[in-house]
Amino acid sequence: METKKRILIVDDSAIIIDRLISMLNGLENIQSIAHAGTFSDAVSLLKKNNPDIAILDITLPDKSGIELLRYIKKELPSITVIMLTNQGDDYYRNLCKSSGADHFLDKSTEFEKVPAIISSLSDQVV
Repeated sequence: METKKRILIVDDSAIIIDRLISMLNGLENIQSIAHAGTFSDAVSLLKKNNPDIAILDITLPDKSGIELLRYIKKELPSITVIMLTNQGDDYYRNLCKSSGADHFLDKSTEFEKVPAIISSLSDQVV
């Protein structure tokens, strides 16, 4: 039996959030999609919604998405984290991977890969 996924998107761009929601709404394995624009809003939604997947930007207005990644991997390690950022260079890719990111995507060249990654996660037994 396939479990539907709860997703949290953390990005301060309404355009990015809207685009991701429209891309993900077409997937059958999605139960809910929540979003936050700041680190602090994300932390409260993490506790309230208990998502299976978090899609994080690195650049947030209050704290770094990398700090949020580290928080998630320490406090809620079962959450799959997808970093989706404009900071796509090797420095950030390696930093995010070493901090526990499950996937790292450059917004400018890999944005369209998000639905396929989420679909592939539903194929895995949790």
